[in-house]
Amino acid sequence: MASTAKQLFSNPGDEPAVKAAWESFLNGEARPVETLRSSVDASWQRCLHAKVDPHTRSGPQPLPDQELYLLRERQRELLEASAPVMACARDFLSETGTLMALADTHGTIMATEGDVRTLDSAGTIRLMPGVVWSEALCGTNAIGTALAMGEPVQIHSAEHFCEGIKRWTCSATVVRHPLDGEIVGVLDVSGLSQSYNRQTLALVVTAASRIEHRLAAGEMERRYRLLDHAVNRLAGGGQDGVVLFDRRGCPIKANAQAPLVIASVGGEIDLAGARRLPQLAASRLGRHTVQGSLPAWMRPEWLEPLIVKGEQLGTLLVVPASGGRGMPPRALKAPAIAVDRSAHESDAFAGLVTGDAVLQDVIAKARQLARSKAPVLLLGETGVGKEEFARGIHGACSGPYVALNCGGLSRDLLASELFGYTEGAFTGARKGGMVGKIEAAHGGTLFLDEIGEMPLDMQPNLLRVLEQGEIYRLGENTPRRVSFRLIAATHRDLRKEIAEGRFRMDLYYRIAVTSLRIPPLRERKTDIARLALHFLARFRREQGLATGTIDADVLRTLESYAWPGNVRELRNLIEGSVLLSETPELTLDSLPREFVEAAATSAAPAQEGDTGVRSMAEGEEELIRRAISASGGNLTLAARQLHIAKSTLYAKMQRYGLTRDTVNRQ
Repeated sequence: MASTAKQLFSNPGDEPAVKAAWESFLNGEARPVETLRSSVDASWQRCLHAKVDPHTRSGPQPLPDQELYLLRERQRELLEASAPVMACARDFLSETGTLMALADTHGTIMATEGDVRTLDSAGTIRLMPGVVWSEALCGTNAIGTALAMGEPVQIHSAEHFCEGIKRWTCSATVVRHPLDGEIVGVLDVSGLSQSYNRQTLALVVTAASRIEHRLAAGEMERRYRLLDHAVNRLAGGGQDGVVLFDRRGCPIKANAQAPLVIASVGGEIDLAGARRLPQLAASRLGRHTVQGSLPAWMRPEWLEPLIVKGEQLGTLLVVPASGGRGMPPRALKAPAIAVDRSAHESDAFAGLVTGDAVLQDVIAKARQLARSKAPVLLLGETGVGKEEFARGIHGACSGPYVALNCGGLSRDLLASELFGYTEGAFTGARKGGMVGKIEAAHGGTLFLDEIGEMPLDMQPNLLRVLEQGEIYRLGENTPRRVSFRLIAATHRDLRKEIAEGRFRMDLYYRIAVTSLRIPPLRERKTDIARLALHFLARFRREQGLATGTIDADVLRTLESYAWPGNVRELRNLIEGSVLLSETPELTLDSLPREFVEAAATSAAPAQEGDTGVRSMAEGEEELIRRAISASGGNLTLAARQLHIAKSTLYAKMQRYGLTRDTVNRQ
């Protein structure tokens, strides 16, 4: 264990010996093996092979503003997933003498946050956005070396290969895509040598894990949208082989005919292994796709990009049973789409499954509101289906439906997304400017999810738009007329937010002309079994399987659980269980062990009094107190009950001034 720690962490006490080893290395002399960590020695060897100048004083020249802007646009998903982490770094690293940097897979820094003085000092070595910090250009450094190794790494002072950055200490780790483990970026914490701390490496690993979890959540949300969009195409393939690929080129669904039809043309698709075909990634597939860039058996005309609201969510491969001699695949599927759209427009709420009287009353009110243009505020916990209600209220309106989640975005990014901007409004602004979500919703519906997360200083701007029907793009002095129907949603108690000065009262009364509270799943117990059976039938049908059943013990377990993630959590649980179950009947063995344990844990307190963990809507601080108390101070268990990462729990405890001891004494 001590040997592993020695290899993983730098030791400032070895500084003189490491410096002497560096000089010996440059002179081609032998160096003591015990002095230098193997990861550093290997990096120096790579630098020597790449002919890196050891006397380099800084990173190379940064990219031009336009190129940096385009890079950030290409990496928008990663930047959005990391936005909360970088926002925390702005406060958490303040006065620590360190900064946090996010770079792409080439080592190009895209964003930095942290201690202001350190950010200024970093400019002297060009540790700043737009600069490439690969090993081949900057020698041994945490960003470049982590990318070269694919592992967490800490580089301190003299361990750097280039002379000009030996006054710095840095820790970094790669960020991997949660579905296939591909490296998508690198996260680094750097500071001058005196800021060295072994725990910095743990901090950066934890922060990278948070980013990966957000990437996973975004990817699953896109997959669900993709599956909903393509389900009729998969079911209506006839004798053709149909395979659905996600936007990264991973096969995720296929109809029953696909293996045989693809084999007949000399191909093979491995759904079980989910082997990725990079040629089918959304970023590489286009109308100019040529045969040579695809597998030998695959033809470009068999591929159809699936685009939803301007975003390519995936690709449909339709291999004709005739081997390509029949009608083009796209023409065969058009009627199915037309029928589905017509059915959807006849009743926008037809897809909501419930037998609960309260929810049925909410749906009836929503249908009534759909006939008006008044603003609607949807209240409900995460996962209850607020966006489904928003889409239902929008209904068959001829105008556009535009959605924006106000949470998880930095203030500047939210402002540009909401209001748009003109060309030259700021450094990196897109040529020609950008239409904001408000302007894009003109004549239709704007859905603002998690409106309670909107920064306080931005709320007057939204209020002005709602009051005057005019919008100013960022950097523009001429108003633009807009007319749209606003639907807002939140899991927060906005009246409490108003009392605590985090939400404007005038904006609240403007957006809450009418409001609907969507009850959480635990308040409609009779819907749990109904929804579970609905999702079971749906996912087994999508897998080409016969109708299944659910064991009585499973139903009792489902009904005993508190469902903090509501319908979304139930849907995910059933889909995962269907994929892993080997029999038509779902049994307790089909459910994840941690879920069964959580259900048993959440059921017990509810019988003794209202002390079980419920939801963030009941008051975040109080909920955290109850979770810690119910778990006996076990923060791992408390985080699991709250369905948040342990690191997130720590951050929230710090925000509310809570400790394990103070909670347990109350």
